Amino acid sequence: MIEATAALDSLEALLAEAGGRRRLVSVTVPVELSDPSAAVFASRLAGDRWFCWEQPDRDGFALAALGSAHEVVSRGPERFRDLVVACAEAARGRLSREPDGLPAGAGPVWVGGLAFAPDGGRTPQWSSFPPALMVMPELALHRAAGRTHLTLCALAGPGVDPAASSRRLSARVAALREVSLPLADPHPTGEARIASVLPPGRFEKSVAQAVGRIRAGALEKVVLAREVVVEAPRAHDQGAIYGALREQFASCFCFCCGSPEAAFLGASPELLVRRSGAGAATVALAGSTRRSADPAVDDHLGEQLMRSAKDRREHQIVVRRIERTLRGRSVWVEAAPEPGLVKVANIQHLATPIRAQLSESRSAIELAGLLHPTPAVGGEPRDGALDAIAELEQLDRGWYAGPVGWMDAAEDGEFCVAIRSALLRDRTGHLFAGNGIVIDSEPEAELAETEVKLGALLPLLSG
Repeated sequence: MIEATAALDSLEALLAEAGGRRRLVSVTVPVELSDPSAAVFASRLAGDRWFCWEQPDRDGFALAALGSAHEVVSRGPERFRDLVVACAEAARGRLSREPDGLPAGAGPVWVGGLAFAPDGGRTPQWSSFPPALMVMPELALHRAAGRTHLTLCALAGPGVDPAASSRRLSARVAALREVSLPLADPHPTGEARIASVLPPGRFEKSVAQAVGRIRAGALEKVVLAREVVVEAPRAHDQGAIYGALREQFASCFCFCCGSPEAAFLGASPELLVRRSGAGAATVALAGSTRRSADPAVDDHLGEQLMRSAKDRREHQIVVRRIERTLRGRSVWVEAAPEPGLVKVANIQHLATPIRAQLSESRSAIELAGLLHPTPAVGGEPRDGALDAIAELEQLDRGWYAGPVGWMDAAEDGEFCVAIRSALLRDRTGHLFAGNGIVIDSEPEAELAETEVKLGALLPLLSG
């Protein structure tokens, strides 16, 4: 790629220009490359962190990244604030060369996510996914409206050899190749083993206990999740699973956060926040039912969901909290007067778009911290619901139901709620699904709904 060679020359000049001051340097150029995610899957090294993010139905938007020029890690109740401060500090004084008018997400970008809980991810399978992690990748590929940009980033300053940085990035660019993502290839003889981490009856008991607390007035809503483990006859093919997700769930946020040991991926229908300048957008998503291959039955199921008093009540709890959170930080907040239906491959949800004009500048990460966890994945009231989750679930959610996404140099970005997701480690896949429990929830029906939600990824991991 001629453009990439020019980028390397520019980066080497910026590394020399940085002198003795520790700072990030970046170069962005247009490139002829049609599938950023496929390029990252084909070009990643064994020791890489890597990241893919797509919403295919949104003008083919894609962001894919390799390596780590700089990482920010935190844990505990102040982890969002720590990320906001550390990302701003790392970007201060950055040297860059880039075309004018870059779209949001092009150029240097932070990618990563956070666990659901402030100290989530304590169990061994989550060992390479700390409670809060944002990475400035060495190489990022951004595609929108048919145009792709390549960004190279490096850290300059004391103790950094510019020549070594240039050689490392030159080798990374030289190894960049675009091939199609692999197709799923079932094992010819072996079969996957599927098991709930806790007995299904244990989940039903937790639902009943939660309903008891709601009827006693201690809670209005709480979200309870369960975990299923899939043991495959050989290592799960992360690229094939990601490729299937973006094909089957083209309207969703398809993501894959990779480490040397594992990959956390999913297809989430739920936007936590999108920040664009002074504007913020989110979607309240709560209340769901299954899909049907028969259009008439499918429409009937959707109408039943729209008329369900239980689901509308659960949904309104989410809308109310999001509006309240944004109202104190915005010039105005506007929610759609009535929820609509969001339909994905195997499930449909009640959804209410919400927009706001911010009263002062707040980064995408800061906004994600203000909203997380919404009652769609936590509950109401917030603290009481989180205490109940910790007691009743007996589950380390890790990054499941946490924020995953990206933020660019202008602090614009977007984070989804990492539902419909799975953690893959070699032959083992950990799948998660949760439901909102309200006063008239029935344990058997809630268990059945988790099976519908698990059906998004289970066939891809067990087939």
